Amino acid sequence: MDIKELYQEIVLDHGKNPRNKNKLKSFNKEAKGHNPLCGDKIHIFLKLDNDKKVEDISFEGEGCAISIASASIMTETIKGKEFNVAKKILENFLNMLKESSKLRINSLSEDENTTMMSLSGVKRFPMRVKCATLAWHTFMHAAEEKKGTANTEK
Repeated sequence: MDIKELYQEIVLDHGKNPRNKNKLKSFNKEAKGHNPLCGDKIHIFLKLDNDKKVEDISFEGEGCAISIASASIMTETIKGKEFNVAKKILENFLNMLKESSKLRINSLSEDENTTMMSLSGVKRFPMRVKCATLAWHTFMHAAEEKKGTANTEK
């Protein structure tokens, strides 16, 4: 199996069997996100502890396979990480989709890196980048307690 096939398999798996797709029973931050171009909607539930560690995270929502897969991958990747590390992962992810071909962060395991890289092909389709980044922007909206809905058009 070549790397493109592996990446496609990972995205399809997360799209069909999303991880952490539920409403946390105990969350202290939340945000909703919307991509008006394709109708993706994401609701992030976040539990940050007193040290700003992502103690738990989940999501609900509906949208295309890329949007759901990205939300699933994001929750798996940042759960248990310090907020500052999660923020660096997010920045690196966004950079990968816009400019770079690789992730440049050392705090990911090899499996986490491979899983996140599975979304790298999205950059060939500029309209789909917004689908892949919606959950990530919504996570930041929740963590920073921003008002309103996270929107891919702003």
